[in-house]
Parts: sequence; C-alpha cells; structure tokens
Amino acid sequence: MKESTGKVLLVDDDESILRSLGRLLGASGYHVLSFQSARALLDSDETETADCIILDLGLPDSDGLHVQETLAAAGGSQSIVFLTGRGDIPASVRAMKAGAVDFLTKPVEADTLLATVEVARQRARSLRETEEKKASAVRLVDSLTPREAQVMHLVVAGRLNKQIAADLGTVEKTIKVHRGRMMTKLGVRTVADLVRLVAVTDPPDQALVPSPTTIREGDEL
Repeated sequence: MKESTGKVLLVDDDESILRSLGRLLGASGYHVLSFQSARALLDSDETETADCIILDLGLPDSDGLHVQETLAAAGGSQSIVFLTGRGDIPASVRAMKAGAVDFLTKPVEADTLLATVEVARQRARSLRETEEKKASAVRLVDSLTPREAQVMHLVVAGRLNKQIAADLGTVEKTIKVHRGRMMTKLGVRTVADLVRLVAVTDPPDQALVPSPTTIREGDEL
C-alpha cells in the first residue's frame, strides 16, 4: 500500500465522478475523501488539514465560487482546483484571481489532473510551512518584555547601542544587557538573523514597540 502523499477532498454531486477520481487519486497515493454537497464539505473538519480540494463549480446547494470565498474567509491553507462540466471564462477568471490553482473542464485527462493536484499539494504545504514559521516567530517576539521588544526594533532599524541608549534615555551598558537577553530569547546570534526573524512577523505588531515615553529606566524588565 502506497504511503499517503497528501489529503484531497472531492466535492461533486455526481457519484460516478467521485468514484472515478477517487480511484485515480487513491492509486497515486493520496488520501481521498468525497462530498456530494457544499454544505457537507463546509460542515467537515477535514478542510482544515486538506492539501487540495477539487471543487465542482455547479453544486446543487451552492456556487463553487461561494465555497471558495467561504474557505478563504476561514483562513484555510488548502489549495482549490475547480472542475466544471462547462466552459465559463468569467467564472474561471474570478476563481483564479481568488487563488485557485487551476480551472479544469470535465472530462479531465488523468495526467492533467494528477499534475494539477501535485502543484496544489506543494502550494498548500509551502503555505503551511510559512504560517508555522510566522507563528513560531510571533511566539518568540511575544516572550520579550516591552523594553526588550523596543530595543529589538531599534536594533533592526540599524541603531547602535549608544544611539539606542540616547533614544531611550539610559546608558549603553543597560542597553547591552537588554540586547543580550533579547537575542537569547529569540535564539539569534547576529543582527542579520534578527532582521530575518522580525521580517517573518511582518506586519509588525506595533503594540510590541512602546514609545520611549511609556517606559522608564526603573520599570520592570
């Protein structure tokens, strides 16, 4: 038995299409789940971990484009491939602008479908990795004290220790202590590494950058 290469959700009201595509994708190593309506899909928790959703444009209970919008609004990282029985240029343009991987017409050739699903799988995995890196970076930044966060952003802005000390109304020795603690907490050793980590959290949370007047030298660190 082949190891699963990803999770694919099939959404179509035609049972014969669900069976044929399910067999094709299953034989290629994908874990496949089938749904015959938009509501069944949206009510399922499977969308949260799916790599690809093959979505019929004309479902009986909902427009496929509406399903795409609903999933996007929920913050899903899955990639969508539309499959339709009719050519619909305006719909295809709208779907692609909204982030669909492709817009295929039935009957679709096996090689074309498999190639498209693989592109969708890779896109979904890449997006998840990016989201995981961002979440990790945000957690690290959130672990900083307000003063450390302030020093972090000034370092990223290219300020030297003595300049930061002057900006914050303290002495350079104190800034070195804050800077050392900040770098240790974030797990970085160089300014270049720090800049890359902060860039991942873009747009930066301004709440993490208190103005100099909000922190006094005697504040809790």
